[in-house]
Amino acid sequence: MAEGERKVAEGQRKVKSYKDLLVWQKGISLVKKVYVLTQKYPDLERFGLVAQMRRASVSIPSNIAEGQARHTRKEFIQFLSHSEGSVAELETQIVLSLELGYCSEVETQGITVLTTELSKMLDSLRRKLEMNG
Repeated sequence: MAEGERKVAEGQRKVKSYKDLLVWQKGISLVKKVYVLTQKYPDLERFGLVAQMRRASVSIPSNIAEGQARHTRKEFIQFLSHSEGSVAELETQIVLSLELGYCSEVETQGITVLTTELSKMLDSLRRKLEMNG
């Protein structure tokens, strides 16, 4: 967890905006990588796997933003949990994409690194918020 997120979780610092959170910023980076990756998927997947992957990735920073904007610890924790679920959903869709031959491991490496980081960051932030509630 980044220093800023730690201070937020421990109630030592107020965040002016969700945009200040490193976990949100990494979520935005992930969305961009997913959009670039899925541009080359077959047209027949446009309303299937492509739509699901894009929706799952967009859901990650969106839930972080919505949870932080609710201004209650309980709701923020709930929305962080939704983001964690979306990370797991996207990881599963990446595995399917690889197994279906729509992309290579090299092409998904940046996404895999970010999903791993985000999973750890979201878990850490949620746990700290729960402990300091």
